[in-house]
Amino acid sequence: MREAPMQLRLGPVLYNWAPERWRDFYFRIADEAPVDVVSVGEVVCSKRSPFFAEHLPDVIERLQRAGKQVLLGSLILVSLRRERRQTEELCAADSALVEVNDLTCLRPIKGRPHAIGPYVNIYNETSAAFHVRQGAARICLPPELPISSAAVIAAAVPQAVIEIFAFGRVPLAISARCYHARLHKLSKDNCRFVCEKDPDGLALKTLDQQEFLTINGVQTLSHACTNLVGDVAALREAGIGSLRLSPQDCDMVGVARTFRDVLDGRNSAESASRRLSDLYPGVAFANGFFRGKPGFSFACSSQ
Repeated sequence: MREAPMQLRLGPVLYNWAPERWRDFYFRIADEAPVDVVSVGEVVCSKRSPFFAEHLPDVIERLQRAGKQVLLGSLILVSLRRERRQTEELCAADSALVEVNDLTCLRPIKGRPHAIGPYVNIYNETSAAFHVRQGAARICLPPELPISSAAVIAAAVPQAVIEIFAFGRVPLAISARCYHARLHKLSKDNCRFVCEKDPDGLALKTLDQQEFLTINGVQTLSHACTNLVGDVAALREAGIGSLRLSPQDCDMVGVARTFRDVLDGRNSAESASRRLSDLYPGVAFANGFFRGKPGFSFACSSQ
């Protein structure tokens, strides 16, 4: 039996971009990016959702017309009644597959095909099999999981597409508190959407002035950017079916093309990694989690 080609999936925009920029970003992805699947929707902060609502139908239509499968992402953390209602409405939608990022979704979506995002803790084959029985057709594993564990999970649930976080700042935590608002001495309810000032997140430094983490409203991400372009052969061998690219403030069409060239054998891992450095300059790369080492570390592939 011929092995299915590895897919590329673009995750949702995590940052608070201007609505027109958000719309145009996805329009360009639809027209130019060699990705198979695209996640859309506000997953970090429900207060941002109204700004993009009017553009969402056009974005979905443009992506689907371009032949991309569209997933609608749920909130990572559901803490208000309003958010619970929004989640139930999302799960009832039939315009696209839903990506579950919070377990609040499981009851209303049980038995229907859906995807599982990297924010749901699936660390072993038993957990993965449970979600597949509930209807999960795709599972993006938590980014801190090493490839040895991912391979075991992929072998245990061959009926699901197993995905690995392959590019972007790693989402590490979500909180009910807004770090951006607190930094600007504002309350969360009156945040003035100050997170829009940092379209690629805000660097958090240690007392020694070393860049350590990145804050994005209520979300904490890594400072280093995951880069697994040099590990494609190992990912294939492990049975991984999809690579997830998380949007950053850089040329994501170029990033997608770089990964696609490696997947299709048109470019080497070394050359591709240099290309990613050009596309996202001044940012440290990391693949430590993938190798079972400290997450911020980076080792060039020996392939």
